[in-house]
Amino acid sequence: MEIVQYCINHDRNYKETAAKYGCSYSQVYSWVGKYDSQGTDGLNDNRGHRKAEEDLTDKEKLERENKRLKEELRRKEIEVKFLKKLNEFGRRQ
Repeated sequence: MEIVQYCINHDRNYKETAAKYGCSYSQVYSWVGKYDSQGTDGLNDNRGHRKAEEDLTDKEKLERENKRLKEELRRKEIEVKFLKKLNEFGRRQ
């Protein structure tokens, strides 16, 4: 927020702001753009945070369950392939 305010207060001089705070021009530009469009909420970093189960919509719950089931199926397929190879290897000896 401090960087964004500095940039805005200095006529949106992204280059000067980036040099002063030791970050890239594009990062300052991005932060100011997010602040302009979404306010302070736009500056929150939500990467890696999952919504709590009770906060999900029905569609999001289904998508999460679908992803979980696909991953479970993938693991089962790998297990079956492994067991087939193991069985094949045992017959060769």
